[in-house]
Amino acid sequence: MTEDSRTVDGVVRAQLPSGLYDVEVDGRHRITAHIGGGLERNFVRVLVGDRVVVELTPRDLTKGRIVRKA
Repeated sequence: MTEDSRTVDGVVRAQLPSGLYDVEVDGRHRITAHIGGGLERNFVRVLVGDRVVVELTPRDLTKGRIVRKA
């Protein structure tokens, strides 16, 4: 995690093509996220309905990286 990134909790609502996920944050905002390297290396499966922690990019708050399952 970098100093200027922000982490939020969310729920995976849909699995999109190319390894992307639609994550609902705060019950109303939708962001597009991909799986972080640590989860991918350890073959952690992310399914629809899972609670996850997402690290948002500082430039675009609609994109992020799933860093762990909550």
